[in-house]
Amino acid sequence: MNRPTRWETETEEGRSEWYVEHFRGLVEEGADLEGEARLLDAMLPRHSRVLDGGCGQGRTGGALHRRGHTVVGVDADPVLIEAARIDNPGPQWIVADLATLNLSEDGITEPFDAAVLAGNVMSFVAAETEADVLQQVFAHLTDSGFLVTGFHLEMCDLVTFDHAVTDAGLRLRQRFATWDLKPWPGNESALDDESIDFCVSVLERQA
Repeated sequence: MNRPTRWETETEEGRSEWYVEHFRGLVEEGADLEGEARLLDAMLPRHSRVLDGGCGQGRTGGALHRRGHTVVGVDADPVLIEAARIDNPGPQWIVADLATLNLSEDGITEPFDAAVLAGNVMSFVAAETEADVLQQVFAHLTDSGFLVTGFHLEMCDLVTFDHAVTDAGLRLRQRFATWDLKPWPGNESALDDESIDFCVSVLERQA
């Protein structure tokens, strides 16, 4: 049985509906919501396969699809998946828990070239499933596949995350302070510097 995610247990009732309408409003205002997709697109060959984990209403996966990539997005919240299907048609959107992800059950067996977990996804997975989430995502990638994830430091403990990376048999390839590649000063410096409030990590399998 899947453990309830922190999105379910630690957010207020109606949060999903608010989230959908919030981002629809940002789209109408012309806000730039594609920074994560630009980074992934720059890192990938044309027409790659991308797994959008914790996809929400599909803003990142939709942007990658419009750039020519094949995208499958998964989220444990059916409200957000329904919004993704409406707002960002093209990718395949699936209700699934990342900690127990098995896309073969949905007929998806071809591995992905990369995965993205944007939007503080790691802060909303069920407590103590961080390593499980990373393992299950990597189980769906090619041998050379990589994962990019970003989160606010106040929402996801960096030490816990890094332990999960090691426990999942992965290693850190690169780390940045923003999705537009502001340099990372190092973990200790970042945790002591209030101006550093975000972390973007590129992960790969251990050699």
